Amino acid sequence: METALADGWVHDAASLQIWLADVLTDGSGWADAVLFCAAYQAPDNEAVREVDATGRAFAASAERLRESVNQGAAFARTLNATSDLELPDAVFPVAVGRAAAHIHAPCELAASLYLQAFVSNLVLACVRMIPLGQTEGQAIIQALSPLCVKAAKAASKATLDDLYSNTFLSDIAAMRHEAQQPRLFQS
Repeated sequence: METALADGWVHDAASLQIWLADVLTDGSGWADAVLFCAAYQAPDNEAVREVDATGRAFAASAERLRESVNQGAAFARTLNATSDLELPDAVFPVAVGRAAAHIHAPCELAASLYLQAFVSNLVLACVRMIPLGQTEGQAIIQALSPLCVKAAKAASKATLDDLYSNTFLSDIAAMRHEAQQPRLFQS
C-alpha cells in the first residue's frame, strides 16, 4: 500500500476501495483465502507442510514472504503457548487456517473474517497515510464486506491449483517497497 500511495496509484477513498476490491478477488487477498482454506481442509501435517511450501513459493516479494513467515510463526507461538493447540510454523494464512480447523470454526466464516481483518488493516493504515477520515475508512470496510464473504466462499471450494494473482501493480509495488525510502512500514 505504501508504494501504491507514494506512486499515486491509490490517492483517495474511491481509488483505495477499487485497489482493495481487486486485491481481494484477484491478488494477495484471494491467494491468502485459498491458502487459508487449503490449510483448514488439509487432512494431515504433511498436507499442511505442502500448503505452506506453496504459500512461500507464491509470495510476490522477499519482503512479503518474510512478513508472512514472521506473522505465522508469531501467531503459532502465541497460540501454542496459550492453548492446547500445536501449530507448526507456517506462513500466516496457513497458520490461521489450521488454527480455525483445530477449533472447528466453520471454514467459510473463518476465511471471511480473515479477509475482513486483511482489508481492515490496510484501510486503517490508509486512514493515516492518505489521509482518510475514520468514517470514510469504515465505509470502505463495510462496502468490501460482501466481497470478503464472496471470496471466502469461492476459496473454500478452491484448490491450490486455483492460486493466481492478476494484480500486477500490487505485486510490483510489493517488490519496489523493499527498497523504497523513506517508508513507514516494513511490508
